[in-house]
Amino acid sequence: MNKKIHKILACIDLSEYSLITLEYAMALAKKTGAQIMVLNVINQRDIYRIDMVYGFSPGYYANGVDAEEYVMEVTKERQGRLKQLIEENFVNEVPIIETRISAGIPSECILKTVESEEIDLIVMANKGKGNISRFLFGSVAEKVFRHSPVPVVSVRDKMLFKRKD
Repeated sequence: MNKKIHKILACIDLSEYSLITLEYAMALAKKTGAQIMVLNVINQRDIYRIDMVYGFSPGYYANGVDAEEYVMEVTKERQGRLKQLIEENFVNEVPIIETRISAGIPSECILKTVESEEIDLIVMANKGKGNISRFLFGSVAEKVFRHSPVPVVSVRDKMLFKRKD
């Protein structure tokens, strides 16, 4: 088998695992000559909450911000945070990195991006913003592992997942 990796999808949720995920993606990209697409997903669950609050009490949330405005504001804020993360840690590699913010169900957005962008490999942490490993692993990462048409690299922090003898 002679598989070439042209494009790597680094799934970043802006948690403490984001940098290590991007470091692994970068290491793989350097070895293979691949491009990196950094994907961050605005969770549909959060958008529903804004719709609910706005629907019950228009004007209550952030001076009347509806779901569409919320997505625009969060997209802008996250683009800035991703840009900062990349510039602070990978200044020389900026030309091979593209960023994208999507909104929806995270696992579905990841899998749709794999298809639409012809991704060859996914790099993602098996834990993210939530503290309950099984909860997150069972919801986003596990769905991606089960349904991805391409290989998925699961990133772990050695210090957090140290063996206890």
